[in-house]
Amino acid sequence: MENATFEILKGIQASIASLRDEMVSRFDKLEARVDRLDLGLRKDRRNAAGMLVMMRATRGDFDVRVSEVEDGIAALESGAG
Repeated sequence: MENATFEILKGIQASIASLRDEMVSRFDKLEARVDRLDLGLRKDRRNAAGMLVMMRATRGDFDVRVSEVEDGIAALESGAG
């Protein structure tokens, strides 16, 4: 009876060790995936910031050009009137 109990306990211990190894492996894989996601998010934030700078510059240039057209129209209207 004592031998059977010892063998059962050894089996339980082996199962726990196997489960622990499996969990460590899964956590390592999960950590690697989170690291890749974090890297992707940093790249996306940097790209979005660059796009925002470009959009603001384009808007500024557009505003200048529209103002020039408006000034030209105003000049034409004042000359025609």
